[in-house]
Amino acid sequence: MADEEDELDEQELEDGSGGTDVCHGRRKRLFSKELRCMMYGFGDDQNPYTESVDILEDLVIEFITEMTHKAMSIGRQGRVQVEDIVFLIRKDPRKFARVKDLLTMNEELKRARKAFDEANYGS
Repeated sequence: MADEEDELDEQELEDGSGGTDVCHGRRKRLFSKELRCMMYGFGDDQNPYTESVDILEDLVIEFITEMTHKAMSIGRQGRVQVEDIVFLIRKDPRKFARVKDLLTMNEELKRARKAFDEANYGS
């Protein structure tokens, strides 16, 4: 059993997939459903072409990978922290504002959950 897993790992490295899930020669799509909804929300057809979604997903994966590699090279080596991502996008006002909003909302949600738990379970 372990030999089969080792063979699969070696095959993934040899074919350049880098450990991503491969289905019949194609990479497993991670964001297809979300991207279709976003494309529709931005004015595309309700059922956009699969090729369009695939290209967009490739761009998203490439962006995430690139940002992760950059984030790993700054700050603590080999670790990605929120501050590293904020540092990388600091010069892009739209992305910076969005990340700031999301982080603020995350903190508010944490506080609300904590207050809810304390009200229900008493501390």
